[in-house]
Amino acid sequence: MNSTTDIESTNAVSWRTYLALCKLKVVGHIVFTAVIGMFLAVPGMPPLAVSIWASLGIGLAAASAAALNHYLDRRADAEMARTQNRPLPSGHVQPSQVVVFAAVLGVLSMAILILFVNVLTAFLTFLSLIGYAFIYTVYLKRATPQNIVIGGAAGAAPPVLGWCAVTGEVHPYALLLFLLIFTWTPPHFWAYAIAKRDDYAKVNIPMLPVTHGVEVTQLHILLYTILLLIVSLFPYLTGMSGFLYLGAAVGLGVGFLYYAVRLKKEADNKVAMRTFGYSLVYLVGIFSALLIDHYVPLIAGLTR
Repeated sequence: MNSTTDIESTNAVSWRTYLALCKLKVVGHIVFTAVIGMFLAVPGMPPLAVSIWASLGIGLAAASAAALNHYLDRRADAEMARTQNRPLPSGHVQPSQVVVFAAVLGVLSMAILILFVNVLTAFLTFLSLIGYAFIYTVYLKRATPQNIVIGGAAGAAPPVLGWCAVTGEVHPYALLLFLLIFTWTPPHFWAYAIAKRDDYAKVNIPMLPVTHGVEVTQLHILLYTILLLIVSLFPYLTGMSGFLYLGAAVGLGVGFLYYAVRLKKEADNKVAMRTFGYSLVYLVGIFSALLIDHYVPLIAGLTR
């Protein structure tokens, strides 16, 4: 009886529902930073075929982790206002279907990365998938208010994966990119957590604004934003990037600092969401600056 119901439900599930399980906006940012890692790893253009296969494999792994997150958080999602309309709480898909979907994406990802990229990239991608879907979602998220700091390692991995895909190694410069996202994650997510703290409190998820209050979280955001500004200078200081990147890093960092200071002064959900929104602009902007700065000397050489 249950099998028949599952089959009928599978036939009725829209492709849009499966896409919603993938958290495409998050996957987009992950693939974007991974691709930047690929381009920064070589002086010219990375191999096209490897870049395409690596992007597809990393994207599928991220989508698999997102689907598993939907499955593992389905009960909490059903109670929070911001997530009640997700595919599982709304009843548009069955839990068993989500698990099968995530497994298929994960297996496809590993197969692509092993066959068409390299084993090291596949292994590191698998660790990232496990880190987010299980270590963060199942344990850290509910164990400590520092969950997003520790769990941020999984989200910071994509540029390392991209770099490794085209070189077969983990370079110190790739680790600088990892450090940049790792430091960016807490102020980015805590701004969102301030605005959604009532939802997290409702389901007993110990996000920092819930356990230590908004004022402590505001201070943490400010301090991490200052740290992020310092970390963002490392690519220039180590010779990885030049003056173009330095100007962008300082400008974007000062902009982030403006929002962090404003949020420190105002316990307002709108300001928190604006800070969160700017953090996304910051990430895209600073990685774009890294890419442009990387190719300016090459373009200048070609035009001489």
